[in-house]
Parts: sequence; C-alpha cells; structure tokens
Amino acid sequence: MQINNLTGQVLLATPSLQDRHFRDAVILICHHDEEGCMGLIVNRPQEVSTIDVLEDLQLTPDRSYLSHLPDNRTLSFEGGPVDPFRGFVLHDGWHVYDSTMQITPEFHLTTSRDVLEEIAAGAGPEHFMLILGYAGWEAGQLDQELANNDWLFAAANHHLLFQAEPELRWALAAQSMGINKANLTGQIGHA
Repeated sequence: MQINNLTGQVLLATPSLQDRHFRDAVILICHHDEEGCMGLIVNRPQEVSTIDVLEDLQLTPDRSYLSHLPDNRTLSFEGGPVDPFRGFVLHDGWHVYDSTMQITPEFHLTTSRDVLEEIAAGAGPEHFMLILGYAGWEAGQLDQELANNDWLFAAANHHLLFQAEPELRWALAAQSMGINKANLTGQIGHA
C-alpha cells in the first residue's frame, strides 16, 4: 500500500499495535514524503508544565496568563520516543516565527525560541501545545504499518487538537470516521 501524503492527518493506533510507545496514540503527521514521515503524539500530557519548560529555558513566564489557560494547554505533551528533549510548539496558523513550518493553513509547527518568549509573555499564539520528542518513520515504514492495519488515519481539525481533552482525542477522531474503538479487535485481517 502506497500512501502519497498524510501531512495534516492524524494517525490512530489500532488495538493490533502493541508497541508501548504508540499504544492508543493519536499522532499528527507534520511531514510525509517519499523519504519518510515525522509526527507528534497529541494525546499524552506529561507532568512537566509549560511553566517548568519556560523556566528551564530561563524565560520568565507570565503566571497570571498561563494559570488561566485550560489544563491541556498548560501541560507539555510527550510527542514520541525520538529525541525526547527536543521541543516543538504546535500552534494555530495566525503567527509565523523564525523557525515555523506550515503543516496546513490551520496548523503550524515552530522550533525557535521566539515563540516560547511570546508564550512566556502572554502574547503568543491563541492556541498552542508544547510537545517534547517526536515520532519518525523511514521511507516505506509507515506504508507497511498501514498495510498491517496498525493505524487508521483521519482528518485533523482545530477542535480535536486544541480544544478536546487529550484522553478523548482518539475516540473523537475515530467517531469522525464512523468508527467505535469497542468494535475493533487486536486481530489483523486482510481481505
């Protein structure tokens, strides 16, 4: 199975995928081409807060601004098993920074410090997620995993990524395709 481009889609781990790094994961695909794929798990909040990360970077966070954000925006997220200390800011598409990559017109990914400086000052993107680490696939690897029924893919949307509670994201994305997780099994089948 050859999938041309899943950039901007979300992958949903099926029950057949037993890898501890990806069990029940929802992954936003940020880049996908013939050389491979890169994505961020968006449904695993960590105990490390955005304030902790900003302070570790010697930025002074505007605590009054950050304390009024919903929990799913004040916690950092585990983005995947690759390079777990590398930081990414997934944000809405209204701001562009020094190192911003457009995923879709609605979603941008920034790795430069300037976005963190704005978040610390309370002037950053309206919707954002601080994500540490990422998931990566070599050329053809994700295609093989899709052929093995390890993943489903669905359209990403603003509500799913920035407003839905992290523990509901898998079910909401599946529901958008008419799928109920309770109806899936861990057995792999091919027609």
